[in-house]
Amino acid sequence: MPEQLLQQIVNGLLIGFMYSLIAIGLTLIWGVMNIVNFAHGDFLMVGMFTSFWLYTLYGLDPLFSIPICTALLFVMGMLIYRFIVSKVMAGPMLAQLVVTFGVSIFISNLAVYLWTPDFRLIAKPLLSGTWNLGAVQLSIPKTVAAAGSIITSLAVFLFLKKTRTGKAILATEMDREAALLMGINTDRVNSLSFGMGAALVGIAGAFLSTYYYIYPQVGGLFGTIAFCIVALGGFGSISGAFIAGILVGLVQTLGGFFFDPAYKYAIVFMIYLVTVWIRPQGLLGW
Repeated sequence: MPEQLLQQIVNGLLIGFMYSLIAIGLTLIWGVMNIVNFAHGDFLMVGMFTSFWLYTLYGLDPLFSIPICTALLFVMGMLIYRFIVSKVMAGPMLAQLVVTFGVSIFISNLAVYLWTPDFRLIAKPLLSGTWNLGAVQLSIPKTVAAAGSIITSLAVFLFLKKTRTGKAILATEMDREAALLMGINTDRVNSLSFGMGAALVGIAGAFLSTYYYIYPQVGGLFGTIAFCIVALGGFGSISGAFIAGILVGLVQTLGGFFFDPAYKYAIVFMIYLVTVWIRPQGLLGW
């Protein structure tokens, strides 16, 4: 029993770090633009399919497709903001919600049309197998994905704290009007933030494709969990999203261990509801 519990804790940490990376991309957009990006999970799906097709058509391992997925999703995010989302930024909140929801429906249905609803899996990625550490088994692709998520999350945090552009993003997140008065081009910050948020799930998609099934609706579950994590950690809080992602990963695996696995997601959302009821701003929100 203790050995099984330790294994579940390790599994929870590994998936939790991946959740954190996905949620950081969402909270970046949410915090800067104050807009809910319902297409976030579909961006993840595009990243996974990009990695899959690069492997299938050109034999490029998902690990080496990360730069391509990152660049593609960054450009895709900036274009969607420039030509779609920016047109409703000055409009009512309902218009902002509907436009990202519409983008989500379009991307997911386009994926079904182009690639069919079939489940796909990269059969022989470079990262495969397990490491046996006594009583604990570490999945190599999940461990590398978790390490990559930690490194990427740290890089985003340092970028925001140490660079001039990052500080402009944080300033816009804190007070848009004050940032505008200080000479910050807030529209450019919006575009950059949307692109960065998409790029982060591009990285997550490349990592996930090494061990997770790839299909057009795969982003639905991850997108829903990401919304839960962002609200739990605090809207716009990068560190809050990182911590909340780890907590959700642990709750998910331990909930399935102590109770029926069918209830693991229900337990996650129940804890989320209790947390926001007690502390509506989230764990580290303002």
